Amino acid sequence: MKYAVKFLLLFCILTQQVGAQEDLSFFEYWKSYSDIENSLFKHFSSIAYGQLEQTKSEASNLQSPEDWLERQSIVKNKLLEAAGPFPEKTPLNVQITDVLNKDGFRIEKIIYESVPNNFITGALYVPDGVKKNAPTIFYACGHSREGFRVEIYQHIIINLVKKGFVVFTIDPMGQGERYEYWDEQLNQSILPIPDHEHSYAGAQCLISGYSTACYFIWDVIRGIDYLLTRKEVDPNRLGMTGRSGGGNLTAYIGALDDRVLATAPECYITSYEYLYRSRGPQCAEQNLYQMVGKGLDHADFIQARAPKPTFIISTTRDFFSIQGTRETFQEVKTTYAALGKPQNLSMIEDDAIHQSTKKNREAMYAFFQKELDNPGSNVDMEVTIPTVKELQITKTGQLNTSFNKETIFSLNKAKVDKQEASLLKQRSDYSAHLNKIIVDAKQISGFEAPSKYGNTIFSGRNIDNRILEKYLVSGSGDYKLPVALLKPLTNTKNEVVLYFDTKGLEHAIQQDSIVSGILNKGYTVLVADLPGIGELGPGYLKGDSYINEVSYNQWFGANLTGNSFVGLRTEDILRVLHFAENELNTTNIAAISNGALGSELLHAAAFNKNIKKVALIYPFLSYIDIATTKLYNSSYIPHTVSGAIEKYDLPDLMASLYPRKVLIVDPKSGDGKPASKSKIEYSLKFPLEVYKKKGDDNNMVISNNVNENQLIVSKLLTWLE
Repeated sequence: MKYAVKFLLLFCILTQQVGAQEDLSFFEYWKSYSDIENSLFKHFSSIAYGQLEQTKSEASNLQSPEDWLERQSIVKNKLLEAAGPFPEKTPLNVQITDVLNKDGFRIEKIIYESVPNNFITGALYVPDGVKKNAPTIFYACGHSREGFRVEIYQHIIINLVKKGFVVFTIDPMGQGERYEYWDEQLNQSILPIPDHEHSYAGAQCLISGYSTACYFIWDVIRGIDYLLTRKEVDPNRLGMTGRSGGGNLTAYIGALDDRVLATAPECYITSYEYLYRSRGPQCAEQNLYQMVGKGLDHADFIQARAPKPTFIISTTRDFFSIQGTRETFQEVKTTYAALGKPQNLSMIEDDAIHQSTKKNREAMYAFFQKELDNPGSNVDMEVTIPTVKELQITKTGQLNTSFNKETIFSLNKAKVDKQEASLLKQRSDYSAHLNKIIVDAKQISGFEAPSKYGNTIFSGRNIDNRILEKYLVSGSGDYKLPVALLKPLTNTKNEVVLYFDTKGLEHAIQQDSIVSGILNKGYTVLVADLPGIGELGPGYLKGDSYINEVSYNQWFGANLTGNSFVGLRTEDILRVLHFAENELNTTNIAAISNGALGSELLHAAAFNKNIKKVALIYPFLSYIDIATTKLYNSSYIPHTVSGAIEKYDLPDLMASLYPRKVLIVDPKSGDGKPASKSKIEYSLKFPLEVYKKKGDDNNMVISNNVNENQLIVSKLLTWLE
């Protein structure tokens, strides 16, 4: 019996010792919220659905040809605004590096410059006997590693050539001989697939306020410029087709370049509603800046070119939803009918996955034969395919190692440098600038100040060596925020600390000693998960743009609506603040972020002065630093605001916090590595100067090379006093 008593006592002691390992899950109990990890993407999806419905409603009221022509003009201007601005046209400096003579045609290997020093590799296929004015097709390849050299693309191109068409094709950025993240030693890209090359560079462009589509489209426009210098090409009989990413480019060019008479986008046209409901928005260049928020959808690519001949090619099991394709086709038919050319719009579908089929190819050949006045057999023939090596255009097989050239990164960096120069000029009148940036930051981030707070659910209490209470606080969307309220048992201080950990609530409480270190000194701490963080993430989207465990697709989905993750999370930080003020009946509140959530906390503190003190542990320094770091840390992207650096950056928000106490511990560079002293001084020069000029520079403290949690806690406790 006495052994049983001893065992029971030992069990109680052990239970107390591991008391810190409480059950910190919230939604295991609340089964109604079982899909809570997808709340971030679903929130922005719901915004998009409302915007898309408004777009359809406006179009449904159009009837007369004049109505449609007016809308067409509006749509083209919106597309140009979302896709551009495009560069000025400069000399193409065309090089023909080699000519291959094949059975019945020749292949000219071409290099041209779409902008100075930005080289494009391509191939021109010319049927034997063609001297001038032949029907010509620009073929846009999909997202293949080998670019246009893939067997199925070559099969289609050579079939078109055998039928009497001149065909031109190029490598898109990040494919074929145009990889931008190339490892010379490994002789391969450092990123797994072309989609990652597209989106990795594209995210930096979106931070700057535009889409990489600008470059993809411009490369094709300049390619068409080159075609029109060739006597073999009939300028009045130009067509364009391509599958997947090539279908996307075909849709863009069909809407924006009036020189193209007939287009046949393949395995791309659907609708944004069905993209959001399935795989989410795709690669960066397929998402024009704030496109959905501007009132645009896939239908507008075709309506903008109506009533020119257009042939939509689709498959029923494509990840570009066939339902969206069908609905878009029906929507656009109204436009063609109103403009008196219903016969100029057609569609085909085959029962297949995302691929080219014989049925679809033969229908496409027949379409171009009819519309480009080049009659003949549309039979899909077996042809001999050149090898990838035969179709190599540069000496080394990569532009990166053959030329000292521009890249999308370098072209974008030049834009960012100009934006930074403009920002520095605005900062010279810091009083006027600081008054303006708060308005700008709210508008650009999509922030809306909370007005209704909803009900809070009390979800349980546990008392051990501290008090732990769990709450579900209403978020800005149709979701709840898990909030853990931690109170010390004795010596409670009056000040309350909000704590936001990029790794999540559970990590902050159970695996990190910072929260316990603050708690042990008598502070009440509120730890919360925000959308996409902890139990509220990461969600189900892990498609082609899922880079290093970060879903760019979700971030693109927010950008398309004209909103941002940062704006939404900022709203929710203020909801947690409101909960703290009301539940604890205090206004003495400080806030700490750990990791990239420093971006969101800075916005929240700038927008609400009730956060009295701000501490940022391991924050990144600025959006500009991410946009100008070639190999940036991809995990930072969800914490950036597209288009922000035109008007403001994180150092501006820091400066706006004066005279509140700000502590920055071990800041990071854009690559995720510890920031050097010189980089810190350069990036944070403006807020440091503002605090100094206003006479209280002691309230902004930067502690570098701290690294250890125990020392970080010591810094935080000094800051809190």
